[in-house]
Amino acid sequence: MARPKPPQFEKVKVVAENRRARFEYFLEEFFEAGIALTGTEVKSLRFGEGSIAESYAEVKDGQVYLVNANVPEYNFGNRFNHEPKRPRKLLLHEREVEKMRTGVSREGMTLIPMAIYFNGRGRAKVELALAKGKKLHDKREVQKDRDWSRDRARIMRERG
Repeated sequence: MARPKPPQFEKVKVVAENRRARFEYFLEEFFEAGIALTGTEVKSLRFGEGSIAESYAEVKDGQVYLVNANVPEYNFGNRFNHEPKRPRKLLLHEREVEKMRTGVSREGMTLIPMAIYFNGRGRAKVELALAKGKKLHDKREVQKDRDWSRDRARIMRERG
């Protein structure tokens, strides 16, 4: 039986995407969270700069924080610039925070940021996934399936 498709959030302008996460983790549940940003961080993100490749989220004291996400300094920000890799507070409902906390407390689950984007109202959002790490044999299985589907499509095209 195929896995159900995850819900799609309204993403108008995607700033940063973590494409590697789909290969490294089994993605269980998706959340959309706002980010508490300073002015220069928002301006830097609007220019399309930012990276979440090595970042993760953690639940601490009833709050969720985005750790190790890189938002480079704004070029015209002078002394009001921000620290590029500071932990950023994520804005979520208490129910969602509790669901994440229980998920992370289970063995092997982690919170992975999938994308940073601006929604239709111009607000900066983060798509988080509650994920479980894949083992090496799981990754090989995914690679084998992907290769076979590519070869099958090529064979079908050749036969007409």
